[in-house]
Amino acid sequence: MKAMNNIKYFVLVVLLLSSVQLAFVSCDDDPGADNYYTFTGEMASDYLHNREDQFSEFLGILGRSETKVLDLLSTYGTYTVFAPTNDAVDAYLAGRGLKSIDELSQKDCDTIAYTHIVKQAFYTTDLSDGTLPTSNMLDRYLTISVDTPDVSKGEEGTVIYYVNKSSRMIVRDDSVENGVVHTINSVINSANDMLPDLLEKDSTISLFVQAMQLTHMDDSLQRHVDETYSCSVDSVEEGVRYHTAVEYEWGFWLKTRFFKYTGFVEKDEVYNAHDIYTIDDLIAYAKAVYDEAYPEDAGLYDDDFTDRRNPLNRFVSYHFMPILGNYNELTPNDLLLTCNFNRRIWDAADWYETLLPYSVIKCSYPNGSQAGRYLNRRGVQSHADSRGVMVRGCKIFSPSESGSSDMSAINGVYHYIDDILVYSKDVQDVVFNERMRFDATVLSPDFMSAGTSEGHNARGRYARNEAGPNGGEYSDGSETGTRCTVFKPGYVRNWQFTDATFVSVRNRHLNYWSYEGDEIILLGRYNFTIRLPHVPAGTYELRLQTCLDFPSRGIIQVYLDDHPCGIPIDMRNGGNHASIGWQNDTSLGDEEAINAFDKAFHNNGWMKGPQSYGSSATNGSGEGYTPMRSTPNQLRRVYTTFYTDGQSDHYMHIKQVMDSETAEFAFDYIELVPRSVYDNEYYIEDKN
Repeated sequence: MKAMNNIKYFVLVVLLLSSVQLAFVSCDDDPGADNYYTFTGEMASDYLHNREDQFSEFLGILGRSETKVLDLLSTYGTYTVFAPTNDAVDAYLAGRGLKSIDELSQKDCDTIAYTHIVKQAFYTTDLSDGTLPTSNMLDRYLTISVDTPDVSKGEEGTVIYYVNKSSRMIVRDDSVENGVVHTINSVINSANDMLPDLLEKDSTISLFVQAMQLTHMDDSLQRHVDETYSCSVDSVEEGVRYHTAVEYEWGFWLKTRFFKYTGFVEKDEVYNAHDIYTIDDLIAYAKAVYDEAYPEDAGLYDDDFTDRRNPLNRFVSYHFMPILGNYNELTPNDLLLTCNFNRRIWDAADWYETLLPYSVIKCSYPNGSQAGRYLNRRGVQSHADSRGVMVRGCKIFSPSESGSSDMSAINGVYHYIDDILVYSKDVQDVVFNERMRFDATVLSPDFMSAGTSEGHNARGRYARNEAGPNGGEYSDGSETGTRCTVFKPGYVRNWQFTDATFVSVRNRHLNYWSYEGDEIILLGRYNFTIRLPHVPAGTYELRLQTCLDFPSRGIIQVYLDDHPCGIPIDMRNGGNHASIGWQNDTSLGDEEAINAFDKAFHNNGWMKGPQSYGSSATNGSGEGYTPMRSTPNQLRRVYTTFYTDGQSDHYMHIKQVMDSETAEFAFDYIELVPRSVYDNEYYIEDKN
């Protein structure tokens, strides 16, 4: 891996040349640990051994695991142990027709042991309705759902927690020296099905499954592990330490490259509410929608359900994304929303591509009376947006709202939705006639689907500090650094980059000057090309935001479809530099003067950062809030306008043009903005 060694060389150079380190707020591994009773000196293994009357059978299974999990639980680190009681193990054995754990195979013991342990500590105060942000030792994500106690049955407390819908925590948050133990009343079930097989087993979605099989979309959802991918042990286990701007970090390459999928599925009862009762009814519905959306194809492919231009094929394809989209990771989750988003003025949202060619889908998280995740929704909270448009969209059911079925497969997950999802003409022309802000970490499915039990997680996972492979302090005086995920050339879909380009996804931080708390770091003589997300036909403005005004930043030249977009931009300059001319709203005066400046600033190729996102908010409603709009180093660069027919690829190419081996680029997000938004004589684009 010569390329990896070259990268390690230049990041070490970065470390030697960098001398400035500033403090920043990040997500603590265990923010609630001080609130729990700690069994002094008791490791997780001791906790189980000291209660053998409850856990002797689980101990026996752990002791037989190939990696000696019990030894692992006796070492320092951070672990979450979901410990099934003896009664729980006995019930599991009985369900398999076994009399004792001695009849379990080695593989059985490994599977049970690895399923119940996560290599990071999670208390119930860390849990939300969704999945844990770190996978278990089996590289599977555990789903957490909640329920209210049934007082008539003598149940007490304020909330009941379940793991994978069926294993109830009967004792929770028992802190130990190396993590936390939750006692559960049944062995955690973990489906071994691929996503299409898991869907087929769900009797409540029979119509959708028929459509999936008729179109052979199930054949397109079978990939899991990329057998062509490999990475050297030192890159995977030792990683590299590097410095960017004010942070010191550890970068680790992925050991395994996964393919994952997410499905949004209507139950039969949803179709019935629209007078759809048979597969023929659904075929007719799809034809009506997609003949209007694609009139050039109307009637041409109706008899071939496997053709991607067939209406039913388009209908089913639009229900799947080529990423792992766990419920609480489809948008920023509650912790980030509380700290960084002003949800009084803007609904947090992310945009993704689907398996329908040249399509996009919007996932949003409104606050207030309609709180929850939605697809293709437009508005702010329960109100119309600044253009007077309000479209409710399809609500995505949370794990707690979805019943008792485990909806997580080996290679993906699916969610129920409460209305029919379509990429209709109205969706394209009305719902998507707005500014689309794509976080850099959604610009490849590989960023979304990366994640293992060792913490090699990319998009959506919160930062955790990582000690060096050999421990000890470093020349910068620190002992740890944030753990980030590094990607190899040739294994990032929609991206092309040279061997000399270091690409790392920085995990999320709180109160951090980057949209959604994360970003992609590129180092060295970086030279990379991104296929832009597919959007409906029209003329768009291309914008890019990054954090400016650091001496370690580079000078970049941006191209669109091989055409240069103006002159190179020196990212070492901030908004106060004479070449940019940023001014704070408070110094400009009234709204008329602010709008006049914004127009002139935009004509000069710049825009302020968004008003809706910032740092130091305390309650998600604007209190103590410092928006990006008020800071001179958080600017959007307006690069160019272009037309797309909605059926073609467009590429943004970014090249570092400084004579430097250590320059960096913090890639935050891009915006694709329809002409009706950026150039409209009746409306001024909102500041959010």
